[in-house]
Amino acid sequence: MPPSRSRKRTSAPPATTARARRCRRPAAVPLDDVAGAVAPPFSSPLWASLSDDLVCEIAWRVLSGDILDYVRFRAVCTRWRSGTVCPRGRGVADPRFHPRRWMMLPEGHGLYPGHSRLRGYVRFFNLDTGTFVRVKLPLFNSHCALDSVDGLLLLQRDEDTGIRLVHPFTGDIAELPPLATLLAQLKNDPSVPHGSDPYWWWSLIRYCVCATVSCSAGAITVMLVFHHLRRVAFATSEDRQWAMPSWEIPVNIAPLSLQGKLYLVQFPCANGSLVFQMEVGSPPLPPKMIATCPADKLYGGYHLVECNSQILLAGYTDSSMSHILIYKLEDLILERFVPVTSIGDRALFLEDRSLSVSSKALPTIIAETVVYTCPLNRCFAQYRLTTGAWSQPFDGYSDGFNPGTKGWYILKRKPKNPDGFVGR
Repeated sequence: MPPSRSRKRTSAPPATTARARRCRRPAAVPLDDVAGAVAPPFSSPLWASLSDDLVCEIAWRVLSGDILDYVRFRAVCTRWRSGTVCPRGRGVADPRFHPRRWMMLPEGHGLYPGHSRLRGYVRFFNLDTGTFVRVKLPLFNSHCALDSVDGLLLLQRDEDTGIRLVHPFTGDIAELPPLATLLAQLKNDPSVPHGSDPYWWWSLIRYCVCATVSCSAGAITVMLVFHHLRRVAFATSEDRQWAMPSWEIPVNIAPLSLQGKLYLVQFPCANGSLVFQMEVGSPPLPPKMIATCPADKLYGGYHLVECNSQILLAGYTDSSMSHILIYKLEDLILERFVPVTSIGDRALFLEDRSLSVSSKALPTIIAETVVYTCPLNRCFAQYRLTTGAWSQPFDGYSDGFNPGTKGWYILKRKPKNPDGFVGR
C-alpha cells in the first residue's frame, strides 16, 4: 500500500473551530462600501456631510493642480457636485479651468487629428503625471490645429477660415473672426512683401503662429504673433474681423505664451539676450523690454520655457556651446545673474515650442536633463545639468521636425481655405 494511503486521516475539526478560523480573515470590503461600513446603518457618509464652504475651498485647491482631478472630485457625491462650480460652459472663459499642463499627443505614422483610422478620437498627455486621456473631437473632420495655448486648442474651420478656441475636455468653444479677414489688410500694407501665389499669402498668417489668450469679465481676447511678418493681430469673441497694429515685434525664434502674456527674446543674441513682454489687450501695446542678460553671462540664450511656475531662459556658457546655462527670468529682471543648478524632477525640451516634462510622467524621461536640437547638425542631443555631460537622446531619434516618440509638437492636418487651396 502506498505511504500516502497508509497514513491515518485526521478527523475534521468541529464546525465551531472551522467557523472561527474563517473569521480570522475578514472579507475585503469594496471601496465604495468603506464609508458605509464604518457609519451607522441608514446614515449618510461622513465625507458627504462637509459644509459647503469647506467643500468649495477643497475643490478650488484641487482645481489648482489639475482640472481632471477637479472633475473627479465633483463626481464623488451629489452634494459635492451641487456645491461646486461646473466647468462646462466656463472652460474657455474662466482661466481657472484651462488645462495648462495637457498637450495633444502626436500619434506619428501620418495619423494626423481627424484621420479616419482615429475615428474622431485624439489623445492628450499630462506633462506632470503622464496620464493619457482619449477624447472624441469630431471637429477635426472639418478643422485644423494652428496652435495650443494654456491647453486650449486654436482651430481653423476649413469652410470659412473661422477661428475657434476649443476646450478639449469640456467641449466649450469661443468663436473668433475668420483668418481670411487679415488678407485684405496684408495686401494693402506696403511693409509686407507681396507675392502672386495664394499659398504665399496664406503661409504668412497660417504657419509659424503663436497665440496667447486673455479672459476678463467674460470677454475673450486672442492675440496672434506671426513670425514671418514680425507683426501681431488681435480680436475678441465679439469682433467680426482681426485687427493688425502697425508696429513690429523683434525678430525671435521661440516665444513663450503664458497666462495672457507673451515673452520673446530678440534674435540674434550677439549682444546679449534681450527679453520682451507683451500683454494681450484690445488693442495690445507694443512689446516692452523687461530684462537683459549680457553676452558674457549667457551665449545664444533665446529659449524661454516654463518650469515649476518659473520662466527660465536657457543658452550656453560660451561660443563653444559645450555647456548649457539656465537663468530664472525673475532674477534677470532684478539683474541677478545666478545660474540655475537644479530643475528637480523635470526635463526641458527646447525647440520652437519649449516645454518641461516631469520624469514621473514616462520612464524614458530623465530628470535634470535638457533635450534640444543641435543647431550644427539638426540632431537631438541630451545634456545633464548635474554632470555637464552630453549623450544621445533616449530613443536615438534624430529628426527634430518629424513627430515621433519624442515629437512635442501639435501635429497639424493640412488646412484648406474656402477657395479650395490646400496647404502643402
